[in-house]
Amino acid sequence: MMATLPLFPLGTVLMPGAQLPLQIFEPRYVRLLRDLLEAQDEQLPIFGVVAIREGFEVGDAGVRALHPVGCAALLTQAAVLGGQRYLVISEGTSRFTLDGIDETAGTPYVTAQVTWLDEPDGDGSVVPELARQLRVELTAYRATLGMEPVDPPAGDHDLSYWVPEGVALDLADRQSLLASSDTESRLRLGLRIVRRERALTQSFGAVPQRPEPPLSLN
Repeated sequence: MMATLPLFPLGTVLMPGAQLPLQIFEPRYVRLLRDLLEAQDEQLPIFGVVAIREGFEVGDAGVRALHPVGCAALLTQAAVLGGQRYLVISEGTSRFTLDGIDETAGTPYVTAQVTWLDEPDGDGSVVPELARQLRVELTAYRATLGMEPVDPPAGDHDLSYWVPEGVALDLADRQSLLASSDTESRLRLGLRIVRRERALTQSFGAVPQRPEPPLSLN
């Protein structure tokens, strides 16, 4: 199903179920926030997050290219920090493909045409075993680093999106997980990534640094 969605291009990837804190003070995004809040009696305050493939969030050059798959974010909290500065918390919901920019929207922020993506299981007969193996690998990875164990989601579908919460991943890995076509494919990819990261840690003693969550758009 196609839709029109305001966009936040960011230097990170938002996954369904993950929280995203943002500090907003650039005028176009302050306007976006106000538009979302003013319309929330009629529709959910949802915007799209798409990772930047070329360019930067700010600066004269700006964004030159975006990744083709993004994630909708539901605004859950908003607080005034002072002046025209706001702190907002949102949560990833549904994935979409970026079809194009709506040049007729007339908004100072980017408004895009998107298509919502389904969430198929793939081969459902293998999903539970893949999820079991992934949980084992996540536990072993954290033990290798001397980290406290965590409880990943109970649902196999949710687990497939949770991998970046348990393992520090770069943008390319996160984007590949987001763009995977179904739960089976995402679990298989997650398994490969976690096993790779664990092997690197064991071989080189490297301890990955978790990226800080994005707190500013500019």
